[in-house]
Amino acid sequence: MKDGNCDFSPMKQILKEDIRQVIAALENNLEAMGNENECLLGSFEKIKEKFVSIDMKAATFYLNCYLSPFTDKYPELTLCVQNLSNRRHGGLIVIERQDALETYIQPGISIGAELTHSLLESIFFPGNPLHDGAVLVSHNQIASAANVLPLSARSTEGKKLGTRHRAALGLTERSDALVLVVSEETGRVSFALNGYMYPINNHGLH
Repeated sequence: MKDGNCDFSPMKQILKEDIRQVIAALENNLEAMGNENECLLGSFEKIKEKFVSIDMKAATFYLNCYLSPFTDKYPELTLCVQNLSNRRHGGLIVIERQDALETYIQPGISIGAELTHSLLESIFFPGNPLHDGAVLVSHNQIASAANVLPLSARSTEGKKLGTRHRAALGLTERSDALVLVVSEETGRVSFALNGYMYPINNHGLH
């Protein structure tokens, strides 16, 4: 497996250029503040949208960094969540990193198969008896499916989280695992790490 040097070009260069553009736009706005006839609200809205875009690209970049030392199957995982997202099929995928997870997870059904996107997608196909639980990925294998994760009691910005998102946060509050979540309501993809949830720009997954 790759070492975690976290230098996945060209994504890193794209991020740097996007950040430079935001800095330049902010500096332009700072200068324009002297002109009382110019309303900057539209410009601020564009900068806010750019920030959201940068945030999601950065999440994609760091997801690659966090996954690559622990599995060679990063392309399979990202293709899987893209396809689940496009079909609005919910998904919950736990990637074991350094911490052993046996004490945190109620075990489901042992799989022990090589990780492929098609096998993962079939597990999460609606109606499959295994689709409601979490899949556990260990190294390059799907270790098990239909696992039950500990739920977080937290809410985000006053909103109650769905069960998958609470489960992802619950496990990552207790371990160094990384958990991929696909919402069946919106198709949005996120990952949880260290008790925090990060949205992913799934159109930018590579």
